[in-house]
Amino acid sequence: MRNITLSVEDEVVRKVRKIAIDKNTTLTQMVRNFLSSVAERDINRKEHALKVLEASFLEFGRDMGKREWCREDLHGR
Repeated sequence: MRNITLSVEDEVVRKVRKIAIDKNTTLTQMVRNFLSSVAERDINRKEHALKVLEASFLEFGRDMGKREWCREDLHGR
């Protein structure tokens, strides 16, 4: 596990420590949980975007038939 250094206003730290005590946790654990949730949301967002893209391929894709040409035919000089 890696340590990081953050600069946070004293008043914010005081308020969040009180919240952490009420939730029977620590400020550090709350920061870890927040950062983990941000990473998880990003993964979920990317997975959703991939599913949408795959669905669009199925919906809008067309069978172009057998390919009768080769690259050299297209780029002959």
